[in-house]
Amino acid sequence: MKSQKRTLLASYLLSTVSRIQILEVSFIREIRIMVVSHIKLSSSSVEEISNQQIDILINAVDDAFGGVIVEMKEPMNSNVFDTLLRVSISCWREQGKKGIWLKLPIELANLVEAAVKQGFWYHHAEPTYLMLAYWIPETAHTLPANASHTVGIGAFIMNKKREILVVQENNGRFKGSGLWKLPTGTVDVGEDIVEAAIREVKEETGIKVEFMELLAVRQSHNVSFGKSNLFFVFMLRPLSFDIQKQDSEIAAAKWMPFEEYAAQSYMQKNEHFNYIAKICAAKIDNDYTGFCALPATAVSSRRRKSCLYFNNHGGVVVPNTI
Repeated sequence: MKSQKRTLLASYLLSTVSRIQILEVSFIREIRIMVVSHIKLSSSSVEEISNQQIDILINAVDDAFGGVIVEMKEPMNSNVFDTLLRVSISCWREQGKKGIWLKLPIELANLVEAAVKQGFWYHHAEPTYLMLAYWIPETAHTLPANASHTVGIGAFIMNKKREILVVQENNGRFKGSGLWKLPTGTVDVGEDIVEAAIREVKEETGIKVEFMELLAVRQSHNVSFGKSNLFFVFMLRPLSFDIQKQDSEIAAAKWMPFEEYAAQSYMQKNEHFNYIAKICAAKIDNDYTGFCALPATAVSSRRRKSCLYFNNHGGVVVPNTI
């Protein structure tokens, strides 16, 4: 009796699995037929699509926040993509996924319109790709915004004669103004801010420098295309003194007595410039202590390089500061 029951149960399970498999195959076949029939192409293109394996879901990997990341790499007809994306979103919704990150390389720009029509929005763009985003739940999305700030640096460099390295710019707001200012520049993606300061000084003036202290940080809003800006002022030690200016960016460069630099009328009128000059003056007179840098490795699977800036004036004993 028990043997008969086990046989009947096994037969029932096998028949159930077979029915599920038939339904699966039927569903996949219907989706594939829908994909191909949805495309209004030449007969040669239809034949090409019919002869290749069409996956019903777009390849994706899970992110750490309950969403998925889609990175398109192969060329695809926009109508095929439209259908596959629609089916994929439906599947991800059933799986309880939240955000969708869709990365489209520049050579697949033909897929942007299909994604936008399904509710994706632009998140950010880089020279080689566009990142779009989508939120599945019917709630306000919690996806992080694009980078809110650009990052710039200014370099305070003084020789033993109490002269500081200053430049006049060939471009930008100060072109032709006669203003002598600190060498400045922007930080590249993935670049350390200290390395950026050292690089910018070398590019603009030919002077080799090394890090001493971080003196100040200025935050400004709505600086470039609605983005805010963080501007780091560093004190750097000169390792060379022969100026070789960058002709494309710099109209003039020289060593100027600090008092002459600080006495310029623009320095007196502009609040931020004036404060920075006063901080530099206090540093010269040993009345101000900036921030040292403590290199570290972030605790993560990627072992990302990081740096902690802090004021060590209070006697905090930390090794390996730079």
